[in-house]
Amino acid sequence: MISDLKRMIDQVSREKGLEQEVLIKALEEAVKTAARKKFGADRDLEVSFNPELGEVEVFEFKEVVEKVTDDRLQVSLVEARKLDPECEIGDSLGMKMETSTFGRIAAQSAKQVIMQRLKEAERDIVYDDFKDRKGEIINGIVQRFDKGSIIVNLGRTEAELPPREQIPRESYRQGDRIRAYILDVKQYSRGPQIILSRTHPNFLSALFENEVPEISEGIVKIMQVAREPGSRSKIAVYSKDPDVDPVGACVGMKGSRVQAVVQELRGEKIDIVTWDPDPAKFICNALAPAEIIRVIVDEENHSMEVVVPDDQLSLAIGKRGQNVRLASRLTGWGLDVISETNYNKALKEGYQSLLDLEGVGEKLASELYQEGFRSAQDLSQADVEELLSIEGMTEDKARVLIEDAAAYVERKQLEAEQVKETEASTKEGLEEKSQDTAQEQSAVDGEG
Repeated sequence: MISDLKRMIDQVSREKGLEQEVLIKALEEAVKTAARKKFGADRDLEVSFNPELGEVEVFEFKEVVEKVTDDRLQVSLVEARKLDPECEIGDSLGMKMETSTFGRIAAQSAKQVIMQRLKEAERDIVYDDFKDRKGEIINGIVQRFDKGSIIVNLGRTEAELPPREQIPRESYRQGDRIRAYILDVKQYSRGPQIILSRTHPNFLSALFENEVPEISEGIVKIMQVAREPGSRSKIAVYSKDPDVDPVGACVGMKGSRVQAVVQELRGEKIDIVTWDPDPAKFICNALAPAEIIRVIVDEENHSMEVVVPDDQLSLAIGKRGQNVRLASRLTGWGLDVISETNYNKALKEGYQSLLDLEGVGEKLASELYQEGFRSAQDLSQADVEELLSIEGMTEDKARVLIEDAAAYVERKQLEAEQVKETEASTKEGLEEKSQDTAQEQSAVDGEG
C-alpha cells in the first residue's frame, strides 16, 4: 500500500520531532483499521511493521479444522498444510494478506487514522516540552487577536496572553515580536493550552535574572517584588556576598541593566531597594527616597506607623498613595504614614488625655507613657497585670485607672458626636436659609 515506508518514517520523525515507535504504532493501527473496514470486524488480524522489508505486514489468523463451517475464521487442514506442512487440527495459522487489496476507501481511512495519531502525538510532545518550563520567559510573534486575548505563535504551538495578564495601555499589532512569562501549562483533549503573562511579579524577576549575572549565579537574590503593571514596581534584593552591592548590581553601569528591563516593560518605573531582615529597616528602604524619622511597630496587628518630615509626606505617600501601597505589599506590613507635626500633635494630645484623668499627675503620666500607654485610649484597653510593673501601682489602683480611662474615652466620643450633630444642624440651617433667600429674591425679580 505504501512504498519505501522506512524512509518516510525517518523523514516524518525528523520533521515532526516524533519518536519512530510512535509513528510505527500509528501506522499499524491505521492499517488494521483499513483491513477491518475491508474484511469486517470479526476477522482475527495482526499487523506489524517489518523494518527489514520496510513494509507493514498483515496476518489473518484462522483455526485449522477438519471441516470448514466458517471460512472467515477457519481453514481446512488440507489448505493449511499447503502453507505449513507441520500444522495440526486446532492450530491457529497466520496467513499473510496483500495490503494492495484493501481498496481506496480503506486506504483513505488508514490515512485519517495516521493523521489523527500524529496530531495526538504532537500535542503530547508539546505538553511534555512546556509543562516543565513554567516560570521561564519566552519569545513569540503576535499571530492574531481573540476576544481581547493575544494569540502568540511560539513556533511549534500557540500560546494565549489573556487580557488580565496584559500590561494596561500596551498595544501590539499582528507580526510584532513579544516576550512574556509562562504562567501556566494545561492539558486538554484539544491539546495543551499555554498561558502567558506580562503583569506577573515573577516576569519582572525573570527579566532581572536575564540581565543581571549576579542573580543568575545566585550571589544576589530577589527577595520580594511588588508591581502595579505599566506604572511602577518595587523589587527588594539581597546579596550573599558582603562585597557585592545588590542594588548596584541590578542597576548596572550607568543604569544599563535596569534600563533594559524598563525598556521591555515600556517605561514602567522600577525602585530597587535593599532587603533587610529587620522589618523597620526594610520599611525605611522600601519607602525610599523619602526620609524616615521614626517607625512605631505594632507586632500584634502586623502594622507600622511611619513618621516623616512634613515636606516629605507627599513623597512618602506617592501619587494617589502608590509609593506607600507598593511598600506595604513589598514588606507585607500594614503602613500608616504620618507627618512629624501631626505625630507630635497626637503625642501631645495623648499625653494630655492621661493628665486629664483623675489622680494622674506628671510623674504617673510619664511612667505610663514610658510603659507604652501614650493616651487614655491606650490605657482603656490595658490589662491590670500590664500596669503592675509601674512603681507603687496596686491592682485596685490599676483597675480604677483603666475604668476612668474607659469612661474618659466614652465621654470624649459622645462630645465629638454632639459637635458633629451641631455642625450638621448648623449647615442644614444655613442651606435652608440660603434657599429661602433665593426664593424671596426670585419672587422680587418676578414682581419687578
